[in-house]
Amino acid sequence: MSRGARRAGARRASAARDPGQGRIVPRRTAGRTFGRLRRRGVRLVFTNGCFDLLHVGHVTLLEKARALGDALVVGVNEDRSVRRLKGPGRPIVPLAERMEMLAGLRPVDYVVPFAEDTPAKVIAEVRPAVLVKGGDYRLGEIVGRGTVEEGGGRVVRVPLRKGRSTSDLIARARRAVIAAGGAGRVRGGRRRAAGRRR
Repeated sequence: MSRGARRAGARRASAARDPGQGRIVPRRTAGRTFGRLRRRGVRLVFTNGCFDLLHVGHVTLLEKARALGDALVVGVNEDRSVRRLKGPGRPIVPLAERMEMLAGLRPVDYVVPFAEDTPAKVIAEVRPAVLVKGGDYRLGEIVGRGTVEEGGGRVVRVPLRKGRSTSDLIARARRAVIAAGGAGRVRGGRRRAAGRRR
């Protein structure tokens, strides 16, 4: 990349955040907010997910997505949407906290919630130049692909880090709790046996 292109990219990235504007964008203002950025020439990148328990796989995807444009917009499923998609007991972390954590990550410029089960409507409002999804999705399965490509944008699939997912993290936590509970019962049994001997 030439020095001039790098300077131009830096200017667009700086313009991506309005002074005093928070990173969390209410859904009702998403169209206006991102329309203004596009008119400034900001190259928007979009990805989405539940982001229930943040892990290193999420961070890797977000870093790679951010490198594809000037500003990264992350769509986040609202709580009811997560429950419909993932089942009872989810999300573990409520929407407000999930958005706050995402907004605190270096690669993330904007976070916008959506109530639907798919991000189709919010993608139509953001109209990103690049749509990013994990490599576990086939191109034909990616929601919003048609909208982005019809607008001259492109879809990029990012390889996932093997064994790094929210479901895997929950399973590991459950195994740890079970192991700790089993160890506690053993220790308790030993103490009770010692008491009887005395």
